[in-house]
Amino acid sequence: MKAQRSNVAQSENGNREQGFTLLETLISMVVLTIGLVALLGVVGMAMTATQTSQQDMIAKKLAQETVESLYTARDTANLTWTQIQNTTTGIFLTGFQPIYLAGADGIIGTADDSLGAAQVLTLPGPDGIYGTTDDVNVPLTNFTRRIEIASVANPATGANYNNLRQLTVTIQYYTPQYRLPKQYVLTSFISQYR
Repeated sequence: MKAQRSNVAQSENGNREQGFTLLETLISMVVLTIGLVALLGVVGMAMTATQTSQQDMIAKKLAQETVESLYTARDTANLTWTQIQNTTTGIFLTGFQPIYLAGADGIIGTADDSLGAAQVLTLPGPDGIYGTTDDVNVPLTNFTRRIEIASVANPATGANYNNLRQLTVTIQYYTPQYRLPKQYVLTSFISQYR
């Protein structure tokens, strides 16, 4: 009798150690599925970021181009210091404006820009060489630009500096993945002196 009990006990212990139960297999499958779904989400986010990076770069370059245009206009004396303001007292338009080529005055963001053509970005075509017949022209109709020129106050006195202004260039654009507009903002200062 004792021999039978010990054999039963050994066989029960042996059965417990022989393999996985159905419950253990289901739990491991659920954990594996959750991990794979999370990995798929990360891959999707990476693809979205890659697809919008070109538009982000274009917005950055448009903002830099605008600030450099203002500095050049000041340095070449194409503008007087009083003209470097928004349209209430200066020549720069307020609000978001389409991206046009510079007008007759050669300065970006002024009223005569709307008389010119919409600005396009030329990219090298399939041959990878810029300036050949297969180049691709990308219209910048998805982008708008706002130039804000504000006085800068002296923190000690509260009065505005007469020879310093703050430039804020905002480029607004839409990406296919987002319904809300994205913005790139570049802030700089410009002084009366070259």
